[in-house]
Amino acid sequence: MNKTTLRLTTLITLLLLMTGHCMAQDKTLMATLYPQFKPAVIKLTDGRTITNSLTNVFLKNSSLLYMHNTYTMEANMDNIVKVDFDDRSFVNIKNQLATVVDTVDSNVLYRIDYLDIDAYKTNLKNNMQLSNFSVTDFVNVDAVDLSNEEDRKLPLVHKYYMLYNGKLVFVHERDIQRELNKEQKRRFKTIISMPDFTWVDDACVLRLLRAISD
Repeated sequence: MNKTTLRLTTLITLLLLMTGHCMAQDKTLMATLYPQFKPAVIKLTDGRTITNSLTNVFLKNSSLLYMHNTYTMEANMDNIVKVDFDDRSFVNIKNQLATVVDTVDSNVLYRIDYLDIDAYKTNLKNNMQLSNFSVTDFVNVDAVDLSNEEDRKLPLVHKYYMLYNGKLVFVHERDIQRELNKEQKRRFKTIISMPDFTWVDDACVLRLLRAISD
């Protein structure tokens, strides 16, 4: 193998590794963010702040769960502004809990995590029923405990929003470009044309936000 071929092979390998990092599919065995329900401080739309000792994030639709007697209840997201756990904070974006990925100057990148139930149904074997994910007034606590088998892992999808120049913007090519000037659009196109870029990875989307922030 000559030097040119070796350099080309090395470059391709590095690009594939970078792409693989950004495109990795996250999966989970739980329908909730935390294995156990834990305390949270909840800010409500009427200005009140309350503390609940047993809460969690339901990944089916990124909503707040809380314990009421022996039942797991799904909170009315219309009433919630912010939720603070001991390890992270969430804000309510379009009635889904979004966590802060990072900030760039005054701009903020938010991520919403939720389960890709359609993909799960497609890959599920043996006609397993999905009744555990039917949420009405409450969710059975047992529904959050899933099998350890690899084919029963749930695909976890990431959706992003930016607080960009004081405006909340959905992270999508068309939506972001509307907010950019000519120079920012040039930087934007440079980033999204990179072979390792994907719209569903923290590092990739944060790199984009840095590029278009002044």
